[in-house]
Amino acid sequence: MGSPGAGSRVTSAITFDAGALIAIERRNRRMQALLEELDRRDWQVAVPAGAVAQAWRGGPRQARIAALLSDERTEVVALDDTVARAVGLLCGRSGHADVVDVSVALCARQRNLHVVTSDPEDLRAVDDALILHVP
Repeated sequence: MGSPGAGSRVTSAITFDAGALIAIERRNRRMQALLEELDRRDWQVAVPAGAVAQAWRGGPRQARIAALLSDERTEVVALDDTVARAVGLLCGRSGHADVVDVSVALCARQRNLHVVTSDPEDLRAVDDALILHVP
């Protein structure tokens, strides 16, 4: 996924948080419809590594999540030193202590993406300009 210019809107990618992954696992109808739409449009998905850690428990129940994460159109965004420091700064600025929520918001903001989340209030507390979708 490329980085769009300032003010542009990416229409070919989206960010998922842990709640979106859990909705996939639970076969949420709205999430299934969204996945089908993403597939039809050949969209890419960005999932911060912390969100994967929150949702992942392994086993056959998570076959749908495993399939999404192994899809070539999915990027699991690493929480490396640079990202970790940026997340820490944003935690301090926003007053939000959940590093996974903040990493999801940062991922979406840096890539200018919408977020599929089960916790819109938490993400709104980090960045009230994010465009959020609840599965």
